[in-house]
Amino acid sequence: MSKVTSPSKLAHVVLRTQQFAPMVSFYKTFLGGHATHENDFVSFITYDDEHHRIAILAAPSTTPKVLGSAGLEHVAFTFPTLDELALSYTQRKEHGIEPVWSVNHGPTTSIYYKDPDGNQIETQVDNFDSIADADKFMASKEFAENPIGTDFDPEELIRRLKSGEDHASIKKRIEIGPRGLPPGM
Repeated sequence: MSKVTSPSKLAHVVLRTQQFAPMVSFYKTFLGGHATHENDFVSFITYDDEHHRIAILAAPSTTPKVLGSAGLEHVAFTFPTLDELALSYTQRKEHGIEPVWSVNHGPTTSIYYKDPDGNQIETQVDNFDSIADADKFMASKEFAENPIGTDFDPEELIRRLKSGEDHASIKKRIEIGPRGLPPGM
C-alpha cells in the first residue's frame, strides 16, 4: 500500500465546553488573540494569518474532563526564541495564568499550562538548529533512557537569560537518568 498524502499544516483545534465565557476569555488572553467571529455559542479565535486556530463551542451537555481518561493530551505552540518563550511566560503570569509544568524535553524547552476545563497547552522553543540535530538527539541513548526530560524553574530560566548566558547552554538538557511523567500529568 502507498503512503497517504500528508496535509500541508495543522489548521485548528475545536474545544467543547460548559464554561464558554471563561474558556473564550482564557484563550484570547493566552494566545494574545482575538475572535474572527463570535456569538453566544461559538468563538473562532486567531493570533496569526489563519482565520482561526482555536474554536470554542458551548455545549451544555459536556461533562467535566476526567483526569486519566483517553483523549488529546495537549496542544503545543512554538516560539522562535528562548527570549520570546520567557516573555510569554512573564506576560501570562501577569494575567494570572501560571504553568503547571516546565520541562526541557531535549528537543524542546517547554512550559505547560491548563485551561479552565483542564486541557493542557504547551508553549515551547526548539532546542536544536536543525531537524537533523533534533532527530539525532531523539535517536540517542540519553533520550531512549529519558524521553520525558528534566524539569526546570521558569524564573531560573529568566535569570539565566538576563545574565547573558549563551542560549545553547541554557537549551542543553541536564541528564537525570530514567524518569516517567510527573504525577497529575
